[in-house]
Amino acid sequence: MPQVFRRSANTFSRMSIFGSLFFLAFLTWVCIVYARSSYGTDAGVALVQPVPFSHEHHVGILGIDCRYCHTSVEHSSFAGIPPTKTCMNCHSQIWAGSSVLEPVRESYRTDQSLRWHRIYNVPGFVYFDHSIHIHKGIGCASCHGRIDEMPFNYQVASLLVEWCLDCHRHPERHLRPRAQVFNMRWQPGDELDDKGVPFDQLSLGQKLFREYKIKDATTLTSCSVCHR
Repeated sequence: MPQVFRRSANTFSRMSIFGSLFFLAFLTWVCIVYARSSYGTDAGVALVQPVPFSHEHHVGILGIDCRYCHTSVEHSSFAGIPPTKTCMNCHSQIWAGSSVLEPVRESYRTDQSLRWHRIYNVPGFVYFDHSIHIHKGIGCASCHGRIDEMPFNYQVASLLVEWCLDCHRHPERHLRPRAQVFNMRWQPGDELDDKGVPFDQLSLGQKLFREYKIKDATTLTSCSVCHR
């Protein structure tokens, strides 16, 4: 019986098998890199908003407290989006004729909310509560970065599960006095111990960890904490 396949077919079949495995490995690597990059997480991407609102100007220069606009951040899971009336408290007098703020004035006249593009958008199966983080001494800057230095707001953290778990395993790295939660310029060295020596973050964090009665890492990394 004549040979159906040439001997080179054996080599080709081996190359096809190994080539397919390498291709699948490469494709998996590409997917992982994409998922962890700014293309997949949207970290570092400033979205175009209906009004070019600058946190740098309002928070960093004017010194407006976060809670003036985000009124529910201390007692709700949602920080809150300010109504147009909050903007008009100032801008009915300041920059009242600016074309940049026309969408704000139109919103106020028509009683139609501005359609802001959400920047920090966690999946629907993830439960996040602003208020508990605030009351346990996690500063705004820990998640949102130095918002007072951003002319245009963007997502700082990746929001990947490993980012959340890292903080829940080591909360002392981010804790600060409750009175300083909204202070963007706060540094651990601003706090002094009983001997008048400035704290470092780890020492201060461990002290506040005990004072605020924060739960252990096993409890904080339980699935039910974020997935309810």
